[in-house]
Amino acid sequence: MHEQWIADKMKDIEVSGIRKVFDLAAHLKDPVNLSIGQPHFPVPAPIKEAAKRAIDEDRNGYTVTQGIPELRAKILADVRKEHPGQPDRELLLTSGTSGGLVLALCCVLNPGDEVIIFDPYFVMYPHFITMAGGRSVIVDTYPDFRIDVAKVAAAITPRTKAIIVNSPANPTGVVYSRETLRDLALLARERKVLLMSDEVYRAFCYDGKFESPIEFNEDTLVFDGFSKAYGMTGLRLGFAHGPRRLIEEMIKLQQFSYVCAPSIVQHAGIAAWDYDTTEIVADYKRKRDRLVSSLSDCYELNSPSGAFYMFPKTPWGTGSDFVAEAIRNNLLIIPGKTFSRHDTHFRISYAVSDAMLDRGIEILRKLAKR
Repeated sequence: MHEQWIADKMKDIEVSGIRKVFDLAAHLKDPVNLSIGQPHFPVPAPIKEAAKRAIDEDRNGYTVTQGIPELRAKILADVRKEHPGQPDRELLLTSGTSGGLVLALCCVLNPGDEVIIFDPYFVMYPHFITMAGGRSVIVDTYPDFRIDVAKVAAAITPRTKAIIVNSPANPTGVVYSRETLRDLALLARERKVLLMSDEVYRAFCYDGKFESPIEFNEDTLVFDGFSKAYGMTGLRLGFAHGPRRLIEEMIKLQQFSYVCAPSIVQHAGIAAWDYDTTEIVADYKRKRDRLVSSLSDCYELNSPSGAFYMFPKTPWGTGSDFVAEAIRNNLLIIPGKTFSRHDTHFRISYAVSDAMLDRGIEILRKLAKR
């Protein structure tokens, strides 16, 4: 092995802090695992049956690169119904929401181009940008995790190519207001910057209806997927929709990378799109409420309005110190620095059973009293 075989850019891509905890969980006996952003419920039966049926019917080969027409038409019809007056909007099915983000950034960025992201951010964003040859420009949102659009305007330079916004957000659970998304969308349009909206948690909005910036800027590129709402994380099915010219380039790149989204899962996606997730979302809202009521007297936290994460401030020490002590107490959580330049918080995922959540609350309350 020769060290020069490894590209220089890989020095800027670290092993995910989430993956480290995921690997640690495999070696602990019965840990209380509030670390992984993976729904705890099984894939609903009609979706599993559709996947099995696709296998039995020998629908196991490549599909067209952009995805099977039945599912694309189904999703796009709903998108156009929700956001009328955008006939130029096109859609492709991707290998997970992350696959769509990779395709888009590779299609959009030239070497040295800048992408604005918000701290705290989804752990993969900076590394996707690095892979595509770009540079992350980070806009801080502490202490309340709300976007100050004036700060975004000040961060835009002649090299700014895109802004990534994630609402509901991972890791904070924040759902940005309609006004914030409007102002961000209008700023992007005014400055001729591509707005990329990661909406994979859109089903999980607890305190109001979901809002998308595409209402205010038809050139917004939207990413979504089936992983979170339907528990299909390992099946890798996502989609992206946006201006036809950009989607065509993403389809071209997918042809020479992922080829297509997994074929049998695309057929399962037809059943998933019609599945009612109301009960699932209500269960997660109840878990959110249980967590907030149990921890707000001993932790500084913002009640999350969406997704299935909470991002409390540590009651003592750094985020890394606190998480190390939690692990010593058989509790797996994620240090905030995994998602941030700050080491002051930690992330809890409440996508777990009630019994697991109760065990986690007990340990967290004990740790707060240290």
